[in-house]
Formats: sequence, structure tokens, C-alpha cells
Amino acid sequence: MNRTSSILNLESARFYHELGELVLNVGQQHFAEGLYRLVTQLVPVNAVELSEWTVDDRQGRVVDIRLMGGAGEPEDIPPPSNVRHPSEHPLSKDILEMDHPLLIQVNARPAVAGRPRSHAEYHQCCLVSLKSNRRSLISLYRPLHQKTFSLTELSFLKSLSETLLPLIERHAQITRQSLQKLGTWLPNPAAENELTSLQRDFKERLALCDITLSVREQEVCLGLLNGGTVPEMAEKLCVKNSSIETYLKRAAAKLGVSGRHGLAKWMVGTPVPMQA
Repeated sequence: MNRTSSILNLESARFYHELGELVLNVGQQHFAEGLYRLVTQLVPVNAVELSEWTVDDRQGRVVDIRLMGGAGEPEDIPPPSNVRHPSEHPLSKDILEMDHPLLIQVNARPAVAGRPRSHAEYHQCCLVSLKSNRRSLISLYRPLHQKTFSLTELSFLKSLSETLLPLIERHAQITRQSLQKLGTWLPNPAAENELTSLQRDFKERLALCDITLSVREQEVCLGLLNGGTVPEMAEKLCVKNSSIETYLKRAAAKLGVSGRHGLAKWMVGTPVPMQA
């Protein structure tokens, strides 16, 4: 029996139960975990990441990448892509040129000694939907030491994407609407210029101190500076509270600060010793 047959002969009741649970979780925090469980029943993957891209068709560039959650084995979840601008993302060319739903395969590259772990060290299969100026992505990962996605697996995932992509489009729409209702974690949700200014100042301060934070670490630091709480940031970023706490701890260790007050002092250039 070939791989396709074995996949399609999976116990249907189990598959449709998971699919039903996934439909019920559209727009919810656990959607990524449900999608991960469903996919791993069919094709072995170690991690799943969901994202929504916004493109400017007139200028031919990616203007925003919004992460909508992820799931998988903690040690196998790739770190967030640390690019300075969305258009610098390795997938941006494919995303901008697509005119129909797409499957993108990227084979892993060996790690470079002395450099942080990155997405490039994982085999990737990305299922991409197209709707107006938005692209919804389901990114599936395997670490370098495992086999690349086979042609049979890619063919099956392409077929499965006809079911999954409408769900992630709906998930993206619901979470986007929820964020609009919540505003942001800013005291004044309409003050978008203040957030832009803060982002710029924060990046300049990082560059001055020669410190590199991941995208997630930067997001939680900005959220903290804007008065956001851990639950609010978890809701906005579609992750668990514990994940926000982990990002904050990592950022604090790199910056040498402790808490909101210490972070604020660091922003204005005041030396802040770590609390014992």
C-alpha cells in the first residue's frame, strides 16, 4: 500500500472528529494546536506556525506579517524570523507573485556555527491562500535531521489545503476583528503614531546597545512599555500566557533589566542593575 492510500485510509471517524474540533476552534486561542493535531495524524511534522501577510499590490511589497499562533514540540518550534522589514522575508517573492493558492517547499540548510537557530535550519512546507490583499499561511516544519517532505506528502498536503485554507482565512478574519475591538494594549488605542514612534525609538536603542531581540521579544517589550498585561498580550498575539512570560524573561536577560520599570529606565538610557 502506498503512502497516499495509507493516508486516505486513516480511520475516518477519528479524522472527522479532529476536523470538527478544529472548525469549532476557529478564532480561538487553541486553533493552532488543533490544526497541528489534525495534520500530524496525516503527515509527520514537528511544528506548525500560522501567519497572515498583508501586501501592497501597487507597490509590490509586503507591508505586514502578523503571527497568529503556533504549536508543536517546544524544542522543534523555529524561532520567529528576525527580519528588519516584512519584504526581507525569504518567502516574500513567492507571496507577491502568487495569483492562486500556493504550496511552497523550502529545504533546510545546515546551521552556521556561531549564529542563532533560524527558520532556514528547518524543512518547510507552506500552504498559502490568497484573498484580496491578504495571504494566510500554514507553515509546517521538520528539523534538518529528518527527511524532506516527499512528493507524495506534498501532493496530499496540497489536496488537504483545500479544506484547511478556508479555515485559516476565517480564523485570520475573526482574530483581526477581535483585535480591532480590543484596540491594542495601548492606554489610548487610537494612538497609532505613538506606537510607531515607540517602535522606532526601541529599535534605535537596541542598535545603540548592540542587542538583538527576536520579533516576539520585541513585541512583548513594546507591549509592556505601553501598559499591556500578560493576558492582553497573549490574546493579541494568539499565544499562551506562559509563552508571553518566557519571551519577557528572555528579553529581560538580554537587556539586563527586570520588570516594566527597569525596561522603561533602559529605554531612556539609565543603567539598571538586575534585581537579585
